[in-house]
Amino acid sequence: MNRINKGLRRWRALPASARSLIKLLLPVALVLTYAAWAYTRMPGAILYGHNHTDRPVFSYFVNEAWGGNGGAVCCARIEGDVLTVQWIKGRTGEQVRQGVEKETITRQVPNPHRTRQDKYLHVHFFPGDQVRLFWSPNLDSPYENLKEAPKEGTTP
Repeated sequence: MNRINKGLRRWRALPASARSLIKLLLPVALVLTYAAWAYTRMPGAILYGHNHTDRPVFSYFVNEAWGGNGGAVCCARIEGDVLTVQWIKGRTGEQVRQGVEKETITRQVPNPHRTRQDKYLHVHFFPGDQVRLFWSPNLDSPYENLKEAPKEGTTP
């Protein structure tokens, strides 16, 4: 309690103009600090799945953020140099009749370079249980029309 009383006495001892200035500058400093912190963080990502295989992707996750089973899913924080992509390979009706089982696949994939404008993380599933990632500011991805995965480490 002594410290609080001591602080209050110091506060009251300040000239009124100094107290007013501090009251004005403190909220401004807090807002500016928050804005600087928010600007340094990457914005959330919209996951967009692309399936290039003969089996449906039942569901997928990137670093435990659910990506759905097709289309775009908003919004997830995707960070790290290496991302964990996990997906469940579903089955068509014919594959069910053939006895094909569901499978869960997990891969560690390098996180491609991202800029502040990039809000879409395109997740491409290719034959042979391969997955490639690509960041873009819109729904366009250079991997869209490929039938097989590009070599890992190659830039589209």
